[in-house]
Parts: sequence; structure tokens; C-alpha cells
Amino acid sequence: MKRLILLLSPALLAAAESGAPVGKFQQLDSPVPTPSPQRIASGAPGKAYWQNRADYDISVELDDVKRTITAEATVTYHNASPDALGHLWVQLDQNYFSHNADSRTVPNVKRGVTPEKITYNAVERLLAYEDYDGEMKITRLTDAQGNKLPHTVVKTMLRIDMEEPLAAGADFVFKIAWSFPVNDFKRISARTGYEYFEEDKNCIYTIAQWFPRMAAYTDYAGWINKQFLGTGEFTLEFGDYTVRLTVPDDHLVAATGVLQNPGEVLSQAQRERLKKAQGEMRKPVFIVTPEEAKAAEKGRPKGRKTWVFKADNVRDFAFASSRKFIWDAMAVEGATHPPTPERRGGVADRMFRPPVMAMSMYPKEGMPLWDKYSTHAIAHTIQVYSKFTFDYPYPVAWSVNGPVGGMEYPMISFNGPRPEKDGTYPERTKYALIGVVIHEVGHNWFPMIVNSDERQWTWMDEGLNSFVEYLAEEEWENDWKHRRNERSMVDYMRTTDRVPVMTNSESIADLGPNAYGQPTVALNILREHILGREAFDHAFKTYARRWMFKRPTPSDFFRSLEDASGVDLDWFWRGWFFSVDHVDVAVDEVKWLQLDSRDPRIEKKVKKQQEDELPKTLTKERNYPLSKRVDRFPELKDFYDSFDKTTVLPSEKKKFESLIKELNEEKIDPELLQTKHNFYSIELRNVGGLVTPVILKVDYTDGSSEEMRLPAEIWRFNTQKTSKLLFTKKEVKAVTFDPRQELTDTDVENNFWPRRPVKSKFQLFKDDKAVNPMRELTKPETKEGGKKADEKK
Repeated sequence: MKRLILLLSPALLAAAESGAPVGKFQQLDSPVPTPSPQRIASGAPGKAYWQNRADYDISVELDDVKRTITAEATVTYHNASPDALGHLWVQLDQNYFSHNADSRTVPNVKRGVTPEKITYNAVERLLAYEDYDGEMKITRLTDAQGNKLPHTVVKTMLRIDMEEPLAAGADFVFKIAWSFPVNDFKRISARTGYEYFEEDKNCIYTIAQWFPRMAAYTDYAGWINKQFLGTGEFTLEFGDYTVRLTVPDDHLVAATGVLQNPGEVLSQAQRERLKKAQGEMRKPVFIVTPEEAKAAEKGRPKGRKTWVFKADNVRDFAFASSRKFIWDAMAVEGATHPPTPERRGGVADRMFRPPVMAMSMYPKEGMPLWDKYSTHAIAHTIQVYSKFTFDYPYPVAWSVNGPVGGMEYPMISFNGPRPEKDGTYPERTKYALIGVVIHEVGHNWFPMIVNSDERQWTWMDEGLNSFVEYLAEEEWENDWKHRRNERSMVDYMRTTDRVPVMTNSESIADLGPNAYGQPTVALNILREHILGREAFDHAFKTYARRWMFKRPTPSDFFRSLEDASGVDLDWFWRGWFFSVDHVDVAVDEVKWLQLDSRDPRIEKKVKKQQEDELPKTLTKERNYPLSKRVDRFPELKDFYDSFDKTTVLPSEKKKFESLIKELNEEKIDPELLQTKHNFYSIELRNVGGLVTPVILKVDYTDGSSEEMRLPAEIWRFNTQKTSKLLFTKKEVKAVTFDPRQELTDTDVENNFWPRRPVKSKFQLFKDDKAVNPMRELTKPETKEGGKKADEKK
């Protein structure tokens, strides 16, 4: 403990250790684009904002024998931009499976995967590609009058060359026909495909990226025509869809949009059950029962049926088809959607708002898990996401079980977890199903409605969606075991070869932790420890509502949250999204100071007591009994041998009295010098570089403790070192940084003062014995044992 001298300048008490800022609080002027009339400085769309649209009228046939898709479409493209377009770009994502696709030549590199560690599935996929060419064959491309259009296929993109540039504000109609074989998902896994069931000889089809989709033309980057390499997903335009799906007549179909012809494709009993489900909000109603689905597996089609779906203002379309499906549904409590056009006639019709329907399709192999959890998880997602963003605007949300582990499209998602064949399931499978349904249905908000550019910035949909998924899981039950939270992300955050979250999607090896986990953790820290829940929730909702059915960029997100919260967060975006810094704060030292009373009568005694309490060194202890010369010759002693060092000298008394007089003249209470509080300077060091709020737990010798929460601005004068002055009557016993382990600190060992050991575990292993060929080949009993071992293997 040191004595603290109180000076007349109180500013010196509050000054932190000096040091120049290193740019972490620098404003984000250079990394983000300048505001424009399209995207204004507040983060909102400006008066000049525009986006193009594309409407689709599609007829498609699924051949269950050949397992092929054959389709044709009329596409109406609306150029709302101020630019004349000399060509149009169309996405052919199915060409990802083409024999000459970039996906065949660009390796899918993941951390720790090397040619020496290639998996069985990877080899199986390579062999399957030798037989499967999934290229989308364009069989016809004409204008509205049937004239052939000049075009060029560039791998996963198609360019239509315009005879005359498409003028600003003009529309262009073209017709296109195509076909392709559907991939066997077991051999070639992707976001689409079929699953074959050997036991009953049936398939489940989950079909996506199956039609030529207009690429996006944007104000910030022109045409988004980057090739689809498998990671960066999709950048699409909104539009209205009418889709006629022709399938075997014993199939059930789930799809984006609203079924337009239930009387032609559903039985009377199914239509009655569906009507009943519209009034049920507690328990799903079977539209097709497990018994009916099991019976359908044994039948064979007698012909074909065409299911007609209509979807307004969506950016994509996907569907699932199978005779194996069980179908259940229920209405979502508190969720309604605008009436369809045919019900908007009178006042009563305008007042009627049908309930949003949560519906699931799954085979018998999905029970007992899917019938219990899937539809409830859909309803829960709609309720929680609507609370934190905006009301779900579509009439239905589907969850379909098939081969795809988890994938999202407007109003429909494909989800994979199933129980074991004996009907049991591990706990983690239960939570995997609930979690993936929440996540994939949640994608209706990000990016299906808040329509970000997935091809460029994966985190803008996956990260924001994973964050709201986290909130929804917290409201499912207590103690949900999150895959990505402040603690599970620590190992990733301490890796040395990370890339910033703002990295292009195709250049991220660790996509899960980078684009899903890190933004989730960052936003939760922002919500809990920087803005607070009320301010964050208002700002996040403001962003979501501003950009409904529009295309935001990262700067729009950053600016919206600052605009709506009233807090400068540039340091936060810089650290969490633009850098590879991590949180690692060390409590280097705690300096203990007490106020020097300046009274020599007090301070001299204190000093003498401190000197007397110092431990004696071993040398002093051994030398103390030795005979001393001054004892043998007393005449050598003088005044100082008997002088009491606590004696107050007249000059010292006079100096103190002068100080008291000076304080009184300046109207400063001299009693301040008698303050009995302790002053502690807690010295902190930013080892990881990421600017962070500081949470400290202080334990006192009387058994009490307190938690201190300090804003990140404590680092603003020096981003490498700072200190916190603690003023208390109590005596500090220990200080801990991040005591709840909620800031993703990557090294807990330096979080404590005084230092303490951190527990960890290790395992014991037996030494491997060297192989002994002589024993195995010459000893009869060993040879027999080897045979049995081989048979066992």
C-alpha cells in the first residue's frame, strides 16, 4: 500500500496512464461508402432509392421415374433503375453441378482438412460426379414474340444481350425453357436433391435453385454476377410468382406461396382438416395422418396432378414433393396476414385477416420427433421474430423433412434431423431439430424480406438471423445449450488465421464461426453490455423495418443502429467486423493507496509502523545476535541513537499549519485530509486488441463483493492500457475481469488479481506396443487370435 498525496488539482486524480490512440476509435469514414441519395447517412433508404423486380410464370414437371425437372417460364423484368441496361444477367445456380463448373476445380477447403484426411463422403462425391452432370440445359430462350434471344452461358450465369438497351423504367419479357436431372443427395449433397428410401422404393424431393433466376442489379455494385462457388449464397430480386407444379397424382407438395387449386389436388377430408387447423393454435392437426402416409408408400400413381401456387413479393421459390409425407398444421397465435385479393371486396372482408399457418411435412421416419416439435417450432419462430423485427407478412410457413440438413426459402424451409430407426433420439437431435427449424424459418426475415446480398456478405443474413435465433431459443426454455455463444466461440476467437467478418463469402474457410457465430456474440454483447436491451431492441427493429422488402448493405445496418440508438459505435464495428482482434484483457496490477493526511503527527507514526512491519531478511535475522561495537564502546552513541523518529519537528508543524490555512482561504474543507477511504488503481492491459466494455468483480476482505460495468470508452485515450480508480472504505481482496465469462475473453488466466490457477483436465494413455510379425505369424495361438480379430473387424 502506498500513501496518496491529495493535490489541489482534482483532474490529476482522474487522469489515466497517457498513451496515443491507435485508431480503434477512428470513425468509419474510409471503410464504408459515402451516403448517397439512395442510402442516406442515417442508414435509411433515401428518396432516390430504387430496386428492380422480376415476375415469374412457371410450369414445371417432376418426373419421379427419371428423376428429372423439365420446365418453362415467362419472366417479366422491371427496370426501376435510372440506367439503360445493355444486357441482363440470369443466375443458373444448378450449373454448380455441371462437369465444367468452378465448383469442380475450386477445392472446398476447411480448417484441418488435408488430402491425408479426406473423408469417405468426399471420395463418394468425387465418384458420383463422374456419372452425374447436373447442368441446366437451356432448350429455348426467346422474347415475348418468340424471337430467339442472343445469349451466352458463363458457367453459373447467363447473359442475355439486348438488341436495344432496356430503358430506365421499362419492362422486358422473355421466355425460357430448361431441364436437368435431380441430384441424389446421399451421393452429392447440396441445397437441393432427392432422398431415396430403399425399404419402400420411394423418394422425397426437396427442390431449390431449380429455375433461371434474375441476378440483382444494384445501386452500389451494378450487376451482382459473381459465380456461384457453393458458399456465397444468393442475391435476388423480389417479384410475383405463379407456379404450376405437375407431379405424380399420389404426391403431396409443399411450396412457396398459397395453393390456388385445393379442390383439384386435395381430398374432401384433407380440405376439412385444413379448415379445422386454421382455428387450432395449441396442437397441430394432421391433414394427412401417419397411417394414410404409410398406405400411400405402398401405392403407385395412376396419373399426374398439377398443383398451382401463387406467391406475391418474394425473392425465390422452392418446393418439396413426395408420396411419403405426413402433413400437420396449426394457426399461429397472434399472427395474421392481409386477406387475399379475392377477399378484399366489402368492409367485412377488409377487416378479416386470416391466421398465419405453420405447417410441416415429413415421412414416418421423422416420427416421433417431427410431429411433436416441428410445427410448434415454426409458430414459436414467427411469434418471437415478429416481436424483435416486424410482423410476418406471408400467409404460411413450412418446415419439410428431407435430405437437406437445413436450408431456407420464402415461406418454406428444408430441415434434416430425425430420430433413430427404433424411434429413440439423443437429446442433441431434439435440440438440433428445434434449433434448425427456428433458424431456417427465421431466414424469412433475413434475407427473404430484409433482402441483403448473400453472395457478398454472408453475415448480413446468417449472422443477424443466428442472433435472433439465439433470442428465440432463450424463449423456448431455460438453459438452452447454444451452439454458438460467448463461451463456445472462445477457441475460434483465439485462432491466428481468422479473417474479418466483412470478408467476401467465398473467401471464408470457417464460415460457421465467422459468419454465424461471431456476429451473434457481437450483437449479444452490444445488446447486453453496451446499448442495453431497450435501446438495442429499438435500434434493431428500426433497421429491420426500414429495410423490409429492400436491399440493405453493411453500412446501412451500422448507420441505422447508431442513428436509432444515439450511440457512436464505430469503434465496435471496426473491432468486431473489420478486424481480427479478439478480447483478452489482463488485470496486470492493483495499486493500493491511502490518503496522506499531511499531518506529521499521524504520518510519521504510520511510516514507522510500516517500517517495523517489514519482514526481516534471513541475513538480518542471523546478524542481529552478533556483538556490536557500539555496545562495547557506549561513547560511540550520539543524539540519533535515542532519537524518536516519530517526533514532530517545529518546521514540520509550521508547514502543516500553513497548509490548513491555505485550504481554509480557498474554502476547501481540511477534513478531506482525514478521509479514511482506500484508493485502488486497477491496471488493465488490452492484450487481444479488441476494444471491449470492462466488467470487474471486486471481492473485499469482509466477504462482500460488487460488480462494476465500465463502458468501452475507458480505452479511448490509450487502447492498449487503461486503469480504473476505485474509492472505497473496504479493503480489496481480489479483482476479476469478466467474472461471468460473457465477453468472449480468450485467456482467463490473466483475468485474476492476484493470479490463481485455472482448472483443466488431461487424459492418461497407454504406450502403443510395437507390431510383432514373428509372434503373429509363427505362434499358432496368435495366428488364431489374429483371425478372430480380423473377423470381428
